[in-house]
Amino acid sequence: MGGFFGAISKRDVTLDLFFGVDYHSHLGTKRGGMALYDAKLDQFQREIHNIENTPFRTKFENSLHDFHGCSGIGCISDTDPQPLLVRSHLGLYTITTVGIINNAEQLVETYFSDHGHQFMAMSSGKVNASELTAALINQKDSLVEGIRHAQDIIDGSMTILLLTRDGIIAARDAMGRLPVLIGKNDEGYCVSFESFAYHKLGYEDYYELGPQEIVRITAEGCETLSPAGDQMKICGFLWTYYGYPNSNYEGINVEVMRYRNGEIMARDEVLRGSLPKVDYVAGVPDSGIPHAIGYANRSGKPFARPFVKYTPTWPRSFTPSDQKVRNQVAKMKQIPVPELIHGKKLLFVDDSIVRGTQLQETVDFLYESGAEEVHMRSACPPIMYACKYLNFSRGNSDMDLLARRTIQELEGDEGQKHVEEYADITTERGQCLLSAICKKFGFDSLGYQSLDGVLEAIGLDREKVCTYCWNGKE
Repeated sequence: MGGFFGAISKRDVTLDLFFGVDYHSHLGTKRGGMALYDAKLDQFQREIHNIENTPFRTKFENSLHDFHGCSGIGCISDTDPQPLLVRSHLGLYTITTVGIINNAEQLVETYFSDHGHQFMAMSSGKVNASELTAALINQKDSLVEGIRHAQDIIDGSMTILLLTRDGIIAARDAMGRLPVLIGKNDEGYCVSFESFAYHKLGYEDYYELGPQEIVRITAEGCETLSPAGDQMKICGFLWTYYGYPNSNYEGINVEVMRYRNGEIMARDEVLRGSLPKVDYVAGVPDSGIPHAIGYANRSGKPFARPFVKYTPTWPRSFTPSDQKVRNQVAKMKQIPVPELIHGKKLLFVDDSIVRGTQLQETVDFLYESGAEEVHMRSACPPIMYACKYLNFSRGNSDMDLLARRTIQELEGDEGQKHVEEYADITTERGQCLLSAICKKFGFDSLGYQSLDGVLEAIGLDREKVCTYCWNGKE
């Protein structure tokens, strides 16, 4: 994934930008960057750091005194180094983006194949998505025309922030898969992925961009440059997993949705008569916990925390390159509470089951700690398709996903023709999928939230929510 923050004011915004970007650290673990414009010197300042093994804050706090400016943008990126400084016929500006360009090679070949164009290749040989987006923008006669052009021809999704000498231009992606929110205080404005980031900095909610909308933000106000589109497909996973608990998207709070989602799961299990007899309901830290609280409240089973994650030593941003070390770090994070595990029947709710990479280790850890039974619930349906719009649940193949691998093991290529049936746990194939995963991991029972249940918990018109990763429908 990735997150972004920008601020513009009648005063210096360096600290606002620093803390605003830092409050998006849960959305990415690879790169962090900030860019400011100092109008007095007519100068852009920019820094990008690797944050794979050291948090954003520690990389930038020592150089904060060197930054000055009344406007700036920054990002946490799980992909490319950014923001980038771009010089073109449209002027000098910095750009940061969040999204995916699935047709990057085709765009380079189609629009930039002559000898007059070149791109700085990253170590993988791929082109930086923000650089390619800027090149597409620069094909037109204005920034607004260029942004619309880029979003029209990009296969995937692209949310864009530009910092110019005249202000900040923010563009929500064409289908509104990610949020773009504007905050306001007495001295200026900010733009953010997460609303809580600017609440903590003294800004109030001001405006939420519609799909495809482009706005210019200055210290004096916010002006729409290109209107919102009619269609929206905001990512359902925002509420289920990667959105922060304090944030609101389209007026719906993340934490409240998760409580409601857990309640719906328990309600439906009671109606089906499939609620197991357990001693405690627990959440897999961190985002599984509120789903579990809702589940416990509705089921009448007590909520407990049989294990906790030790993050002071092993923060999320610590991502060793060696798989063995990563696995050991995952184990080191899990600290049991033996009194709540030994001899107990436990039901765990996780936000999702994607690849199942560390799931086996968690189950083994619980049984080794003395659990009598371990029941698992996923707060969303089986993930059947790698996301092609955002940098989440992506892989080289859909076969990287646990549900699709299991289908292949059950029926081979024939099973892949019946993915929709497997995703519905009320069908015979759906029950086979549950049984196979239970057997694979040693669960005493397994359950998935239904797609209808997730959409009920979110509360938006289902046509406005992207459910591609669950049902493959765009």
